[in-house]
Amino acid sequence: MNRRTALIFYILSIYVVIQFVWWGIQLFDLNNQIYSESEEVRQRFTMIVGEGAVFLLLLVVGIWQIHRSIRKDLNLSKRQKNFLLSVTHELKTPLAANKLYIQTVTKRNLSKEQSDELLQKAIDENTRLEQMIDNILNASRLENRALNPVMEDFDATLLFQQIQTRFTAISSGESAITLEIEEGMQMHADRIMVESIVGNLVENALKYAGRDKPITIYAYSKDGQVVFGVKDQGPGIPKEQKADIFKKFYRAQNEETRSQKGTGLGLFIVSRLVFLQNGTVQCLDNDPQGADFQITL
Repeated sequence: MNRRTALIFYILSIYVVIQFVWWGIQLFDLNNQIYSESEEVRQRFTMIVGEGAVFLLLLVVGIWQIHRSIRKDLNLSKRQKNFLLSVTHELKTPLAANKLYIQTVTKRNLSKEQSDELLQKAIDENTRLEQMIDNILNASRLENRALNPVMEDFDATLLFQQIQTRFTAISSGESAITLEIEEGMQMHADRIMVESIVGNLVENALKYAGRDKPITIYAYSKDGQVVFGVKDQGPGIPKEQKADIFKKFYRAQNEETRSQKGTGLGLFIVSRLVFLQNGTVQCLDNDPQGADFQITL
């Protein structure tokens, strides 16, 4: 629903309520003038007023529910437009960079070391593009309930070490990604989903906390459950926005996020993958600063 349609709905709703109240006032006045001494008429009048009051209450509740739905649809439409603008830019950027790297290698007489460096950059851009497309596809599958967890036992310590190694290479060693993991820790979950969850959280931290800020991947056992997550020392998430950050296409509104690229899908995918495994995810404040995304399975 667009804003013009919503405005027309609100105007009509207000008009109907006002007219309903006005008819009630006129009915009271007419009853007092003509039928004030008739007991039967007073009883029928009371019945009509009671039914009218119930109808008015239902009408107001219905209008309020539709109002909430309209606001939700308008906010989703706005986030979708922002998503399309962001994803168009993010798809074009790695493609343009890859084209430039490959043209430089093919058209210039470069040393092997220079060629290898440019080709590695092209591979990194391609990996980034692949991850973004995977996120878009995963978001679509989650919306259509086409993903089901395959639960298995696996070595969580080894998995998190592999994630650390991969993202350290992607960030060219600029970020200090450390591990706080129990040695030989085992987990019963969907391994691919857990890898996607932690990967999205690390990528989110690299993007918004900054590549010069330390990032920690942690995991431990507690009361028969596994608690794991990613914490950083970036600007953190404003308290009033923590309830919205897991919504599809949502991006926190502050200067840091506006200056960063993003589609608003990462945390949505994290929340849905955790939900599919009957887990919980929450955004906590890190000490001394930053965000701590904690998952419990």
